[in-house]
Amino acid sequence: MEITKRGGKWNMIQLYGKRRKPEEQRKGFDNSFTFDHRFLSLLMLRLHLLRLSLSPVSPPKVGNMIKPTAFASGLTRSNLCPKIRSTMATFSTASESPKLLFRQLFEKESSTYTYLLADVGHPERPALLIDPVDKTAERDLSLVNDLRLKLTYAINTHVHADHVTGTGIIKTKMPSVKSIISRASNAKADLLVKGGDRIQFGNLFLEVRPTPGHTVGCVTYVTGDGSDQPQPRMAFTGDALLIRGCGRTDFQGGSSEQLYKSVHSQIFTLPKDTLLYPAHDYKGYTVTTVEEEMQYNPRLTKDQEMFKNIMADLNLPYPKMIDKAVPANMVCGLQDLNDKHSEPLAV
Repeated sequence: MEITKRGGKWNMIQLYGKRRKPEEQRKGFDNSFTFDHRFLSLLMLRLHLLRLSLSPVSPPKVGNMIKPTAFASGLTRSNLCPKIRSTMATFSTASESPKLLFRQLFEKESSTYTYLLADVGHPERPALLIDPVDKTAERDLSLVNDLRLKLTYAINTHVHADHVTGTGIIKTKMPSVKSIISRASNAKADLLVKGGDRIQFGNLFLEVRPTPGHTVGCVTYVTGDGSDQPQPRMAFTGDALLIRGCGRTDFQGGSSEQLYKSVHSQIFTLPKDTLLYPAHDYKGYTVTTVEEEMQYNPRLTKDQEMFKNIMADLNLPYPKMIDKAVPANMVCGLQDLNDKHSEPLAV
């Protein structure tokens, strides 16, 4: 191929062994075409950029050693694309452990969170559910099946007043599952727990911490503190501590003074990076930390007397589900356990 300039135009002439004669071009044998010089300039620029893009880029070196930190220094969370940033953010909301599988599930009618935890490093992949709801029990069991887990326990943080627990339905579908609630709640369940007990699933466990005040039987379940347990720790606080709030204290034996002491002695004494997962949220939050709530909780950052005044002035309406939910939850949801004695948890 040959490029020549004639009369201010550029001609690209296709050669077939020899240059064509002018008379052949006039007779229609010419395979050449003409184009403006600006087109050639653009073409050459693109070829130059292509050559640059194919050139290898080496990371900076210190002596004969590659310094990867300098090479990656421009790659920060702030300048990643939104999709990557959101993926990175999700890792900060749950403990990092090669053994723990964790899912936070939501029931929209009562704004209740259900939590699924499993030890997937164990051959049997044992799992437990915290605060299941009757309306979403089938969904939870379907997820357990999809993830090839062996559901061992269905646990409640307290006797709920705004929904019926799903433990009854779960036990109907899977009779081997054991229901758990605190002994102080005076409710029926397969196993009754108290402060200091451990709920073992595989090589992982939950520690039981009594946090009464919202109800007399409230407990918080906290992941273990050993080096082989998920870090940072996770606490499932039920209604005792909500994100930027707390549960009401005007029914079911509630006490604002007791709740204040429970949160400050049993939850705020955990490591500051402990992830806190409540039983409910009404504003779209999913998780908080001990440090955040110690700084920003508008109720529990006050002194005890001011907290008691705040709780006394809430004037909340009577829970619409309480007359149905509490009696059902006292007997493990939909399953009648009146003829069966509950067993203490073996520790």
